[in-house]
Amino acid sequence: MKKLVLITICSLLMALSSDVFACTSAIISGRVTTDGRPLLWKHRDTGAAQNLVRYFHGDKYAFSAVAETNNPNPRSVWMGVNEAGFAIMNTRSYNIEPIDNEENASNNGYIMKLALGECADAVEFEALLNSLEKPWHISANFGVIDAHSNAYYYEVNNDGYIRFDVNDPATAPLGYVVRSNFSFAGDTERGVGYVRYMQADEIVKAGVMHNAMTPEYIFNELSRSFENPLIGVNLKNGDFNRPKTTGWFVEQDFIARYTTTSSVVVQGVKKGEPVEMTTMWTVISYPPTTVAMPVWVCGGEDGIPSILSQNEEGRSTLGNMGYMMKEKAYAHEIEKSRKKIYFNWELLWNFHGNGYMQLVQQIEKELFREYNRAIETWRNEGAINRRQMKKLHDKWSSFIVEKYYEHFEMK
Repeated sequence: MKKLVLITICSLLMALSSDVFACTSAIISGRVTTDGRPLLWKHRDTGAAQNLVRYFHGDKYAFSAVAETNNPNPRSVWMGVNEAGFAIMNTRSYNIEPIDNEENASNNGYIMKLALGECADAVEFEALLNSLEKPWHISANFGVIDAHSNAYYYEVNNDGYIRFDVNDPATAPLGYVVRSNFSFAGDTERGVGYVRYMQADEIVKAGVMHNAMTPEYIFNELSRSFENPLIGVNLKNGDFNRPKTTGWFVEQDFIARYTTTSSVVVQGVKKGEPVEMTTMWTVISYPPTTVAMPVWVCGGEDGIPSILSQNEEGRSTLGNMGYMMKEKAYAHEIEKSRKKIYFNWELLWNFHGNGYMQLVQQIEKELFREYNRAIETWRNEGAINRRQMKKLHDKWSSFIVEKYYEHFEMK
């Protein structure tokens, strides 16, 4: 039996509040998406400022996954997909045992890396969990989809799990399940992320009801959401821009946050489709300032656009540009020590249409249009044209950098 490795808890990380690690996620069944393919979304919040995409060789399967920049061979990854079409992500849960700490967080990432390297589907993931020596030192909501159209959430604690089938109308009557940082089987007096859960649930419901549920919809409406339903605030309605206000606002329980470092939508395949068509649409860094790009495991290192992978500085080029733009948005001249609280909404979105987020969405709209044309051709041909994939990645990597220089005065 495999045994989870216990780690030393760093005093710096212990000082961080649980709200820093405040991820939001959803699984949407293929029965309610626009094209019949399941979608797996994770919006990652963490104290690790920069992420990138790495390609790994697991014990059984190769996989591509989001990892942190500080380790070329990390113990943990935070969402990913393997060559068998199995994809996994998680959110930390703060209302199930054991009481959450950094050991649990590291083990969540360790389990995901282990699963991507060893599991072909949800059945094998469950077998992997059951093979681990208990106590697991895990408190998490794991979400998985696979090439057999399975779509599950697992609320996992020290010694067991509860499975939620997103394809089951009794569990998910509208064909989707949302999770933030609490578990439905947990203590209702604890947990965090209830406001983000409310907002994400409403956005996904609207997308399903209007037959609009696509990766592009998720990035625009979920990953770039600035609405707090508890206090009735939606920054995109224009009431918080100049000349009505200064354009600055206080960050409180939005899905898009200062601590957001990546957002990923894995688009699965229909039964019978080649598993290599499983696509990991990936935002590395802060979604309001960063364009999404697709990743395919079958391409190996070439399946990852160069601006998402490690550059000479050990970072993702696109992730670093998105991070620098985010820092500008939070750079309040007076409240410098509280830059995680005040952000310049006018700089992100304004009536002139030249806010960071608006310009990023313009680039991304064209990117989706061209990649989706290629994807549809590959589906008809029954395989990804790796040469064409590489050309598209190279073209868009260069184009995005040029546009960031042009629009945002990047150097």
